[in-house]
Amino acid sequence: MKTILLSSFAMFLVLFSTQVSAQEQPNHDHNKDYVVLTKKVDQLKPILLTAEALAEEDGDHFGEFQIIVCGKDISQLTNKSKMAPYVEQANKLGVELVACGFSLNKFEVDRNEIPKDMTTVENGILHNLQLQKKGFYSLGL
Repeated sequence: MKTILLSSFAMFLVLFSTQVSAQEQPNHDHNKDYVVLTKKVDQLKPILLTAEALAEEDGDHFGEFQIIVCGKDISQLTNKSKMAPYVEQANKLGVELVACGFSLNKFEVDRNEIPKDMTTVENGILHNLQLQKKGFYSLGL
Protein backbone atom coordinates (compact mmCIF):
# COMPACT_ATOMS: atom_id res chain seq x y z
CA MET A 1 0.00 0.00 0.00
CA LYS A 2 2.85 2.37 0.88
CA THR A 3 4.53 1.60 -2.43
CA ILE A 4 1.38 2.41 -4.41
CA LEU A 5 0.87 5.61 -2.46
CA LEU A 6 4.50 6.71 -2.88
CA SER A 7 4.47 5.79 -6.59
CA SER A 8 1.27 7.75 -7.12
CA PHE A 9 2.71 10.74 -5.27
CA ALA A 10 5.93 10.58 -7.30
CA MET A 11 3.95 10.35 -10.56
CA PHE A 12 1.83 13.35 -9.49
CA LEU A 13 4.98 15.40 -8.80
CA VAL A 14 6.51 14.51 -12.16
CA LEU A 15 3.35 15.40 -14.07
CA PHE A 16 2.78 18.60 -12.10
CA SER A 17 6.37 19.83 -12.47
CA THR A 18 6.33 19.11 -16.21
CA GLN A 19 3.09 21.05 -16.60
CA VAL A 20 4.45 24.03 -14.64
CA SER A 21 7.67 24.02 -16.65
CA ALA A 22 5.73 24.06 -19.90
CA GLN A 23 3.67 27.03 -18.69
CA GLU A 24 6.75 28.99 -17.63
CA GLN A 25 8.49 28.62 -20.98
CA PRO A 26 8.02 31.69 -23.16
CA ASN A 27 6.31 31.02 -26.45
CA HIS A 28 8.82 31.87 -29.15
CA ASP A 29 6.55 30.69 -31.96
CA HIS A 30 4.72 34.00 -32.35
CA ASN A 31 5.62 37.60 -33.04
CA LYS A 32 6.00 40.15 -30.27
CA ASP A 33 3.79 43.16 -30.91
CA TYR A 34 4.09 46.52 -29.15
CA VAL A 35 2.02 49.67 -28.71
CA VAL A 36 3.06 52.89 -26.98
CA LEU A 37 0.57 55.65 -26.18
CA THR A 38 2.25 59.02 -25.75
CA LYS A 39 1.07 62.56 -25.03
CA LYS A 40 4.38 64.17 -26.02
CA VAL A 41 5.60 64.39 -29.60
CA ASP A 42 9.17 64.91 -28.30
CA GLN A 43 9.03 61.35 -26.94
CA LEU A 44 8.84 59.94 -30.47
CA LYS A 45 12.64 59.82 -30.81
CA PRO A 46 13.28 57.66 -27.70
CA ILE A 47 10.26 55.50 -28.53
CA LEU A 48 11.60 54.91 -32.05
CA LEU A 49 15.04 54.07 -30.61
CA THR A 50 13.30 51.56 -28.36
CA ALA A 51 11.50 50.05 -31.35
CA GLU A 52 14.84 49.71 -33.14
CA ALA A 53 16.43 47.97 -30.13
CA LEU A 54 13.47 45.61 -29.72
CA ALA A 55 13.52 44.76 -33.43
CA GLU A 56 17.17 43.76 -33.10
CA GLU A 57 16.53 41.85 -29.86
CA ASP A 58 13.41 40.04 -31.11
CA GLY A 59 14.85 39.22 -34.54
CA ASP A 60 12.40 37.27 -36.68
CA HIS A 61 9.81 37.45 -33.89
CA PHE A 62 9.53 41.24 -33.99
CA GLY A 63 5.96 41.95 -35.03
CA GLU A 64 3.99 45.18 -35.13
CA PHE A 65 5.01 48.35 -33.32
CA GLN A 66 2.51 51.20 -33.10
CA ILE A 67 2.91 54.62 -31.52
CA ILE A 68 -0.34 56.42 -30.69
CA VAL A 69 -0.17 60.18 -30.15
CA CYS A 70 -2.95 61.68 -28.01
CA GLY A 71 -3.45 64.87 -26.03
CA LYS A 72 -2.59 68.52 -26.33
CA ASP A 73 0.71 67.96 -28.18
CA ILE A 74 -1.22 66.50 -31.13
CA SER A 75 -1.11 69.92 -32.81
CA GLN A 76 2.67 69.46 -33.26
CA LEU A 77 1.95 66.72 -35.79
CA THR A 78 1.28 69.48 -38.34
CA ASN A 79 4.86 70.78 -37.99
CA LYS A 80 6.34 69.24 -41.14
CA SER A 81 10.00 69.99 -40.33
CA LYS A 82 9.65 68.54 -36.83
CA MET A 83 7.77 65.44 -37.96
CA ALA A 84 9.81 64.57 -41.06
CA PRO A 85 12.67 62.80 -39.23
CA TYR A 86 10.23 60.87 -37.04
CA VAL A 87 8.14 59.75 -39.99
CA GLU A 88 11.25 58.76 -41.94
CA GLN A 89 12.66 56.71 -39.06
CA ALA A 90 9.27 55.09 -38.37
CA ASN A 91 8.94 54.07 -42.03
CA LYS A 92 12.48 52.67 -42.02
CA LEU A 93 11.70 50.57 -38.91
CA GLY A 94 8.21 49.52 -40.00
CA VAL A 95 6.66 51.39 -37.06
CA GLU A 96 3.13 52.70 -37.49
CA LEU A 97 2.46 56.23 -36.26
CA VAL A 98 -1.16 56.74 -35.18
CA ALA A 99 -3.00 59.97 -34.37
CA CYS A 100 -5.94 60.00 -31.94
CA GLY A 101 -9.06 61.40 -33.62
CA PHE A 102 -10.57 62.59 -30.32
CA SER A 103 -7.47 64.70 -29.68
CA LEU A 104 -7.43 66.01 -33.25
CA ASN A 105 -11.05 67.12 -32.82
CA LYS A 106 -10.64 68.54 -29.31
CA PHE A 107 -7.62 70.64 -30.22
CA GLU A 108 -9.03 71.52 -33.67
CA VAL A 109 -6.17 70.05 -35.68
CA ASP A 110 -6.79 69.76 -39.42
CA ARG A 111 -6.45 66.06 -40.28
CA ASN A 112 -5.20 67.04 -43.74
CA GLU A 113 -2.17 68.73 -42.16
CA ILE A 114 -0.79 65.68 -40.33
CA PRO A 115 1.79 63.56 -42.19
CA LYS A 116 0.26 61.38 -44.90
CA ASP A 117 2.12 58.35 -43.54
CA MET A 118 0.25 58.56 -40.24
CA THR A 119 -2.89 56.57 -39.53
CA THR A 120 -5.81 58.19 -37.71
CA VAL A 121 -8.11 56.30 -35.34
CA GLU A 122 -11.21 57.84 -33.81
CA ASN A 123 -10.26 56.93 -30.22
CA GLY A 124 -6.59 56.38 -29.42
CA ILE A 125 -7.26 55.01 -25.93
CA LEU A 126 -9.78 52.50 -27.24
CA HIS A 127 -7.37 51.51 -30.02
CA ASN A 128 -4.65 50.93 -27.43
CA LEU A 129 -6.93 48.72 -25.31
CA GLN A 130 -8.06 46.76 -28.38
CA LEU A 131 -4.42 46.06 -29.27
CA GLN A 132 -3.77 44.92 -25.69
CA LYS A 133 -6.67 42.48 -26.02
CA LYS A 134 -4.90 41.09 -29.10
CA GLY A 135 -1.77 40.46 -27.02
CA PHE A 136 0.27 43.59 -27.71
CA TYR A 137 2.74 44.66 -25.03
CA SER A 138 1.60 48.17 -24.06
CA LEU A 139 3.20 51.23 -22.49
CA GLY A 140 1.57 54.56 -21.75
CA LEU A 141 3.72 57.67 -21.41
